[in-house]
Amino acid sequence: MTSPGSPAGNGVWDPFGTLHQALWIGGGQWAGKSTVARLLAVQYGVTVYHYDYHDARGHNDRRIARRAGLGEPAIEPDLDRMWVHTTPEEMATETLAEFPRRFEWVLDDLRALVSGHPIIAEGWGLRPELVASVIDSPRRMVVMVPTSEFRRHQTRELPRAASLGHRLSDPARAQANRLARDRLVAEDAVRTARRLGIRVIEVDGSRDAAAIAEIVASHFSPYLRRQHRGA
Repeated sequence: MTSPGSPAGNGVWDPFGTLHQALWIGGGQWAGKSTVARLLAVQYGVTVYHYDYHDARGHNDRRIARRAGLGEPAIEPDLDRMWVHTTPEEMATETLAEFPRRFEWVLDDLRALVSGHPIIAEGWGLRPELVASVIDSPRRMVVMVPTSEFRRHQTRELPRAASLGHRLSDPARAQANRLARDRLVAEDAVRTARRLGIRVIEVDGSRDAAAIAEIVASHFSPYLRRQHRGA
């Protein structure tokens, strides 16, 4: 066991032993990772870290500060270039290249947490090859990915999945590029997870979120204790 103040995994600094004790849900966009994590929080009393929330707020501020620290100009993103005029393959390559830096910020966030309950970190940026550097067993991670049909279902049902929410010259093309990028990034997660012996759960919509949560709970069972409630 890693003691407080000692490295976790392959020499990763873990001052309170939090990283060593964490559980991880990675994978593709629109697979229901956040919903499953919330269900596990209620059923098992775990503390949940939502990657997307931190990445859209604190991590974005860090990206801006990093550019300033390097003396680079603060550039407003060209949204048309990002979403309309960049191919899905280029978008996926850029996304995957950025994940390692963002993962370092995730580790910083988690190092600051101490909990009497297990901590589950969930989000698409929690890549198997990155998480593998801090876990003592592949059992501490699952990768959830949607099938193509379930991804299409999510884009019909979830407003945040149906469009990017930006003013763009060609919203339809931007959305198609985004979904193709998400598919490529998810496929990369599956290949890497299987190579590392990390479990992959394909979500096809045939089971509801509660059923998927039970599958994930079963996988994490060595580390979870169900909440006991009074009558």
